[in-house]
Amino acid sequence: MLALPVAGLAAAIAPAVNAHFKLLEPASWLEQDDRGDPQKLAPCGGTLADPGEPTGAMTAVTGGSKLKIVVNESIFHPGHYRISLARKRNALPLDPSVSMHETERGLRSQSAFIMTTPMPPIIVDGLWPHTEKPEKNWETEITLPNITCEGCQLQVIQVMLEHPGVREGGFSYHHCAVLNITADPAKPNEDAKW
Repeated sequence: MLALPVAGLAAAIAPAVNAHFKLLEPASWLEQDDRGDPQKLAPCGGTLADPGEPTGAMTAVTGGSKLKIVVNESIFHPGHYRISLARKRNALPLDPSVSMHETERGLRSQSAFIMTTPMPPIIVDGLWPHTEKPEKNWETEITLPNITCEGCQLQVIQVMLEHPGVREGGFSYHHCAVLNITADPAKPNEDAKW
């Protein structure tokens, strides 16, 4: 387990805006605007003023298979992403803790806790670390656990560094997708682990 350091250059080039991202794949459980809003509240987005409009989207997948994740970082901020999976929304992990440092613009997040050996419900942590604006969408494939789970919650969060934090979302923005997972009988079952 380690903390992701922020290069001094990031503070110099980081714009004074909140980061935003849009979950492109799998389909988000909430309607998203061009920036990905509403996305502040943990664990799955919305805001106090706008809880969001559910899409009703559900993605059917096979346990033990690969799932493509595509994210568009619509407004840049240095940091990284984390992907988690839980059977229920309230079982998703809390946002990672961050350390702060004083800058000429006031207190800003300096680093965030990263689980280097992810354990359920976290699938991958410290994904796509960056200090510059990405030139294209972030894409990866994750291997789903071989479980049967109707209505499983896949959470993607963006952890923002060199950021003062926001009242409703702290240092992370949040999106979720609803997965209907059917275990592959040819592979070892992992239901007990998840």
